Amino acid sequence: MPHRLLRLPQTTLAALAFAAAGLLMLGVAFVAALVIENRTDTVLTTRLGEARMDWVQVETNGMQVQLTGTAPNEAARFRALNMVGSLIDSSRILDGLEVKPATAIAAPDFSVEMLRNDDGIQLIGLVPERPGEGGLTTEGLIAAAADLVPGSDPTDMLQAAAYPPPATWDAALRFGLAAMEMLERSKISVSAARVEITAIADSEAEKRRFEADLGRMKPKDVALRMEISAPRPVITPFTLRFILDAEGARFDACSADTDRARNTILSAARAAGLAANAACTVGLGAPSPRWSEGARAAIAAVAAMGAGSVTFSDADITLTAGEGVTQAAFDRALGDLRAALPDVFSLEAIPPKAETAAQGPAEFTATLAESGRVELRGRLVDEAQQAAVGAFARASFGADDVYVATRLDSDLPDGWPVRVLAGIESLSLLHQGSLLVRGDLVEVKGVTGAQDARAKITQILSSRLGQGQTFRVDVRYDEELDPLAALPTPEECAAEVTVALTAKKITFTPGSAEIAPEAAPVVETLAGILKDCPGIRMEIAGYTDSQGSESGNLALSQARAEAVMMALLGRRVDTSGMVAQGYGEADPIADNGTEEGREANRRIEFLLIGAEPADDGEAGTEAGAADAPAAASAVAEPAPAAEAEAAEAADAAVPDFSGDTSPSVAPTEKTIRPKARPAREG
Repeated sequence: MPHRLLRLPQTTLAALAFAAAGLLMLGVAFVAALVIENRTDTVLTTRLGEARMDWVQVETNGMQVQLTGTAPNEAARFRALNMVGSLIDSSRILDGLEVKPATAIAAPDFSVEMLRNDDGIQLIGLVPERPGEGGLTTEGLIAAAADLVPGSDPTDMLQAAAYPPPATWDAALRFGLAAMEMLERSKISVSAARVEITAIADSEAEKRRFEADLGRMKPKDVALRMEISAPRPVITPFTLRFILDAEGARFDACSADTDRARNTILSAARAAGLAANAACTVGLGAPSPRWSEGARAAIAAVAAMGAGSVTFSDADITLTAGEGVTQAAFDRALGDLRAALPDVFSLEAIPPKAETAAQGPAEFTATLAESGRVELRGRLVDEAQQAAVGAFARASFGADDVYVATRLDSDLPDGWPVRVLAGIESLSLLHQGSLLVRGDLVEVKGVTGAQDARAKITQILSSRLGQGQTFRVDVRYDEELDPLAALPTPEECAAEVTVALTAKKITFTPGSAEIAPEAAPVVETLAGILKDCPGIRMEIAGYTDSQGSESGNLALSQARAEAVMMALLGRRVDTSGMVAQGYGEADPIADNGTEEGREANRRIEFLLIGAEPADDGEAGTEAGAADAPAAASAVAEPAPAAEAEAAEAADAAVPDFSGDTSPSVAPTEKTIRPKARPAREG
């Protein structure tokens, strides 16, 4: 029987065709949705990246676009939404963006720059509106600056901010004011953690005094940077006074405009009989570049007379014949001097005098006692001069230390008031002394603790009295009265350090750079010594034995040298001139093959920088080490085997530490460095 085809009903076929078409449309729709999602994601991500909005993450779900991420601020969030909205319909955007929380505004860095010169004081900077308890307000700072220069009105360019000041702000500010009071030409920059001072001193001695005083005054936890220069002083008037009498040849004052001129003047003085070395100040203000030529000719004229004096006050010269000089010798010396002098100078000559009677009792005297009390006696012209002299003396010596017992005499020589006031001004430069004023002479005698007092007195008298007037300066310098001379020299400081370290050695906790508690007394002793040596240039050198790795020993010695310097700094020692340097196992002073030798090699040394190298003889031998006391040293470990233990402990923190603790023999070819470091460049 032939097969018969199975025939489906027409309705069934229609249903199957409809179902197949539906499935096909679903597939097409799904594929289209995927294409749209991928395209949207790609376009949005690219555009956001080009706009540097990488913090936005884009996620598409069908027609919806989810935006997530944290915007740095609200403005950035708005820009991101606006950009996405320009690319797709805003209704399709799901906003999941967040904004980074705003942080508190940090307090500003408070700082003040103080400028002081001959024109007054300027204050510039930002200060706290409400200082801490006992701190200076803006008004208080301005008032304090005004008190430094009475009658001045400081320039106020200060601004205030309503933030609490740092803990060290008030101490640093008060230190800056104290420094400005001391330094009349200065720029002082003050911040809470640091004070920077740039100033000019009148001399090297004054520069050293400023640096020592400021170093002692510096507050704890406030860094100090000083740059004080001492240029050549301006000498007004430019003064020179050379005397030749029964006491010999000498200078009361000597000024030169160059080093070469100074050498020329001193050479002429030695040719005239000057036996001892004399000081001659090199400064600015010479009335002529031929100053030394005129001075040499004048000194030669005094030598030709055999006795007398010559006084220069700028371009004015007074040549005075001494006792016993004949008129012929005077005329010959004067003629030679006139011929040799450059045209710029004006010469006044006082010839030899015949013996005459005394000028009478017209005198004014002043005596300055060691206690500071001043007694004024003798004659003054009138009540106005008496009041002026009394006021000037009280201003110079103190109101409670002046006793006036003068009388009036209207018949005194011309210029008497000027002579008296010049004499009192000169007397004020002495520690103890006397003043005598007569019609033909002003004489100042006494003792001083200032090396330049004689020169200053000579400048005062020569400028105040005028050309052709006679005066005498008999002033003796006493080193015990000089506050600068009382400071120990660097060599004396180094010697005291050596004595302290000989009595007690510095030790460290094994395996670290921490100073052992039992070493605290010797560190305190060193701090006490070095506080009297501000700015001393020293190297704190650390050494180890040869056990352990070479790199480990070098790092350990450096850390220990720095620990000693930090310990001194923590005790308020001025370490601005000190450097810490580790040398590891270099420069052994004993045999590393023995326990005693290794203990000796573990040490800390204090070495003067710039001192002359000491001759140690046979360097590297035990005898040589024993005979070389130029460096202050200390054993750096409490136990014989502690150095190896310290090197092992350092391996964990410092690269290249080998940790080898076996005994090693000292190197056979090492140069023993001198016990004092030469000055470093820069």
